[in-house]
Amino acid sequence: MNKTDLINQLADRLDGDKKAAQTAVEGFIDLVQREVQRGRNVSISGFGVFEKRARAARTARNPRTGEAVKVKKTTVPAFRPGKYFKDVISGSVKLPKATAKPTSARAAAAAAKSTAPAAAAAKTKRAPRATAAAKPAATAPRTRAAAAKAAPATRTRAAAAKPAAAKAATTRATRATTAKAATTAKAPATRRTTAKAAAK
Repeated sequence: MNKTDLINQLADRLDGDKKAAQTAVEGFIDLVQREVQRGRNVSISGFGVFEKRARAARTARNPRTGEAVKVKKTTVPAFRPGKYFKDVISGSVKLPKATAKPTSARAAAAAAKSTAPAAAAAKTKRAPRATAAAKPAATAPRTRAAAAKAAPATRTRAAAAKPAAAKAATTRATRATTAKAATTAKAPATRRTTAKAAAK
């Protein structure tokens, strides 16, 4: 975005008044330059600080020839972003939708803080469902072929319930077969003990 783009977007927010937008942008730039040139900081809450920084004299190196070059001390303009601006750029704070009415950084930060707990609560509510759907796939023994055929991470409730139902059915069947085997194994043992008791 360049200066013209900035003016055009600001004009859209000012009901298409391009002259007012241009005057505002150019006036802002002029004021910041004049104040920083005088050595004053221009601090905009939620955005950052424009300031003048002094650089000490130093010895630099010419990249073409490699020879040492003395650089005089100088002053340069600098910008330090504010906390809210940093949070917006990092993604920890979500910007509100752009409206025709300008909102202050404090109002935007307060709106972001009020929506943050609701978003965090929604994330914690969704998390158990995802872990519950992932558990049946994780507990089943996997071979290389089974790992290649693994289901996609996003499942519906019905699709997630199918492996659980199949697993429950197989465990019931194995319990029934082990119970039958145990009773058939016990039956001859009891007959032998009764036969031994009768022989005595």
